[in-house]
Amino acid sequence: MIQKMLKFFLNKIPRPFLIRVSYLIRPIIAFALKGSKYTDPIDGQSFRKFLPYGYEDQRENVLSPSTLSLERHRLLWIYLKNETGLFTDNIKLLHFAPEQAFYNRFRKMKNLEYTTTDLNSPLADVKADICNLPFEDNSFDFILCNHVLEHIPDDTKAMQELYRVLKSGGTAILQIPQDLKRETTFEDNSITSRKERAKIFGQYDHVRIYGRDYFNKLRSIGFNVQEVDYTHSLTPSEIDKYRLAMGEIIPVCTK
Repeated sequence: MIQKMLKFFLNKIPRPFLIRVSYLIRPIIAFALKGSKYTDPIDGQSFRKFLPYGYEDQRENVLSPSTLSLERHRLLWIYLKNETGLFTDNIKLLHFAPEQAFYNRFRKMKNLEYTTTDLNSPLADVKADICNLPFEDNSFDFILCNHVLEHIPDDTKAMQELYRVLKSGGTAILQIPQDLKRETTFEDNSITSRKERAKIFGQYDHVRIYGRDYFNKLRSIGFNVQEVDYTHSLTPSEIDKYRLAMGEIIPVCTK
């Protein structure tokens, strides 16, 4: 029943509305699933299980009841905390399509000059097109742009804009859904129906499936790219406890 309801809401309800509603219902769900088996590293809360998630093929036990984080959010949080100065240094941070799991926490961090941007998100400070950003060159020390580029028809222009507004010596983490078994990225602009896009691209509002060539495309823009498999720095028990996806790559890009 929960799976069917989640699938309906994900596919039928506009995302800005979902974001607002989720603030009301998640405390109830978190209380109902309290336990000790799995832990969300973002807020430290533990549960007897996580929720399922997915637009087409739903994954079991992956959506945190408290922060609504997925595997990629929790892995990124652990990486940022352990391997970067984002939590300690004075940093000018630009965050695209800000995730609820991070938004309030970053907003409260005194060391961050925090700017959010998106065309539609109610959490965005600046309503902007990623292909035409209203920021000066070399403006930000750190950029987070996670699971955004797969929605953008002209991802080359978007990557160029990300590179332009990043400071020299800065870092951008540009996560995308990626099929590492696929050598080259697949896109087909003739596929326009929501149902077919969901079937072929994994989600109705995606326009491509990225392959392993994604990293070289970023390099062609000018980024230096590290393909970080941070799950290999963690123990199997940590991966299970935090409900992470083994082998997921974090694209860490510097200028």
